[in-house]
Amino acid sequence: MEYGVIQATGADGWKAGKRAEELGFDSIWFEDSQMVVADPFIAMATTAMETKKIKLGTGVCIPSNRIPPSTANMLATINQLAPGRVNWGVGTGFSGRRAMGMAAIKIKDFDNYVGAVRGLLDRETIDWEIEGQNRKLKFLNPERNLFNTTDPVHFHIAAMGPRGRAVAANHKCNWIHLYSTQELAALDLKEMNSSYAEAGLNPDDYKKTAFVLGAVVRDGENCDSPRVKDQAGPMAAVVIHNLMETQYGDLGTGGIGDNQLMAAYHDLYNSYAPEDARYLTLHRGHCLFLRDDEKPLITGDFIKSASFTGTVNELADEVKALRDTGYDEVTFILLPHHPDMLDDWTRVIDKVG
Repeated sequence: MEYGVIQATGADGWKAGKRAEELGFDSIWFEDSQMVVADPFIAMATTAMETKKIKLGTGVCIPSNRIPPSTANMLATINQLAPGRVNWGVGTGFSGRRAMGMAAIKIKDFDNYVGAVRGLLDRETIDWEIEGQNRKLKFLNPERNLFNTTDPVHFHIAAMGPRGRAVAANHKCNWIHLYSTQELAALDLKEMNSSYAEAGLNPDDYKKTAFVLGAVVRDGENCDSPRVKDQAGPMAAVVIHNLMETQYGDLGTGGIGDNQLMAAYHDLYNSYAPEDARYLTLHRGHCLFLRDDEKPLITGDFIKSASFTGTVNELADEVKALRDTGYDEVTFILLPHHPDMLDDWTRVIDKVG
């Protein structure tokens, strides 16, 4: 089992990367949400210059933010600074697009994008449409060592549905799961392994990483304690943010089963202005902090049910279960204004043994 941290990216994210390496973490991933946090590729580059062995990744990159030549170039450039240490996590988009009032990109476009970035890093000539014109593209001077297309860049696809899992398998990519419950984690892993097998691949050859979002409850605290609420509350609120935007599909209640909470948050959401851009308020603080208007709604009970939050012993048991299910890495959330979370997650890892 390996361990990582995923950070809501700040411009000084290298500090967390350096500290995580000192504590023995295997990877650090940086969120890609341009209206919410800092740029992940810049954070990866600065972290590369301050570290020697920790892997550096996007958690996860949103394809519509950059054309494939730009993404491939940034990955290759960081790969020159940290050879073989680059993880490219990529997905169809949540906050990176919803914070601009956009749905996730289409699976077909996602599939093509992953293939284009792979082809460029493999020094192939690809076809890509730019400004309505189809163009052949390739790196023209890769042998000049201005960037690195020799050492591997490790591809990881965040996929929660069957078509996304098929893309991961067809492109021979590793897989990222956003953890919610042990039952769903086990089911999704089983289905991802089936997708690998259907593509003629050995599932054991591909890494499975679980991103977990929450906080550690210390002695004398509970999930309503101010520190725990500051750190884990934003993660629980993300569940509600998702459910409010029903224009992106019939999302149901996500198993919450709290009709009073849902009704209260719907009233709050419907009060946001302008009416055609409620997302500007809804996604403020996304995975960073609780807004004052939502704090009364995010209770300790909801935090416990909707995030990876508990005592060291409870969370260590959760990590053990993920390991026994077949996950190869567990990656813990790290908020930029709460560096003490890194020490808390280290305590969990130590308890896992």
